[in-house]
Order: sequence, then structure tokens, then C-alpha cells
Amino acid sequence: MTTLLRQGLKRYVPEDRLARLGELRLGIAGLGGIGSNVAFMLARTGLSRFVLVDEDTVEPSNLNRQFYFPGDVGQTKVTALTQRLFDLSPDLQIEGLVEHVAEDTLPGLLPQADFWIEALDEAESKQRFVQACLLASKPVVACSGMGGFGGPPMTVRRMGLLSVVGDFASDVDRCAPLAPRVLACAALMADEVLCRIWQKKD
Repeated sequence: MTTLLRQGLKRYVPEDRLARLGELRLGIAGLGGIGSNVAFMLARTGLSRFVLVDEDTVEPSNLNRQFYFPGDVGQTKVTALTQRLFDLSPDLQIEGLVEHVAEDTLPGLLPQADFWIEALDEAESKQRFVQACLLASKPVVACSGMGGFGGPPMTVRRMGLLSVVGDFASDVDRCAPLAPRVLACAALMADEVLCRIWQKKD
């Protein structure tokens, strides 16, 4: 059955492009301000198969920038985001993994998706995840620098299978994670996924 979301998308997106989006299995490592918002943007764009990975629960401090609501507090981010996505489109195929993304879990994790979003918090974890994706020949879009307000515009740097999105200049004085710049980064990351999917065959 065609959901209302997909019915509406057909007004703007050609069937062949929707078909490509439906074929892709997107993995998102980290479901915070970046990961949760990327998931919603890409679900709204026509992606329908997701692997969501995070070990954390929703806290009040997440509500200022992450795609969660007060009723989600206390739930795992995997559970809360899965339900929010199903509210948007109940025919989505979602695999939720409540687990820590670490060196010993990466070999079993990476093959579960065709394309990955890196949305982790720690610099060492981010670097390890990106390197593992590249070694596994998995396209990956990562983020770096999006805190505070003002500052340089977000840009995309492309290096083979890797795209990195950020302002590449965030400093300690304006590093608080506030919604406008976090969502700006997430939006560019979602857009980069679409560029890579469609430009690959167009």
C-alpha cells in the first residue's frame, strides 16, 4: 500500500529516482542531533530502509537539537526514533541496534548497510568508524564542526568514498550544540547522500 508520504513524493520525484532510494539500505551510527535529523530528512525524501545504531537513551538535554520530544525521554534513542519514523511512514524497514559502536563491533556492523552516516560524538570513535567504512569500501558521510552560532558556512569536502560536512572551524568559545547549526550540518549531510546516490548513475 502506498503511504501518504510516498504518494506526495511522487509529485516531485521521478519514479526511477524513488526506486533508487528504495533500494539503498542506509546505516546511521549515532542518533543524536546529527543522526536523528538526517534520518528524518532522508525518510521524508524517499529512503525506506534504515539501520539505526546507538546505545544511549533520550535525555532532557537532547531536546534542544535532536529529533525527540518530551514523551521520548527515558526511551532508548533507537526505540524513540524508530517510532517517530513509523509515525511518518509505517512501511519503512528499520533495523534498530542498541549497541556501542566500537572497534570490536564494526566488522559485524558495517555489512548491514550499503551507505553509512557517521554521527558519533568522540573524535577517536569518528575516525575509527570512517577508516573502517573506507576499508570495507562503504561510502560514508561524516561530520566535523557545527557548534554554537554564527561562524563560517557549512561546506562539503569529498575524498573518494568519504564526504565530510562541517564548518571546519568551530572553537571552544562557540562550541555549544545548538539546533540551527546542528540541523544545518544534518541537512547538508542528507543532501550529500542524495547527491551520491543519484549522481552515481545519472
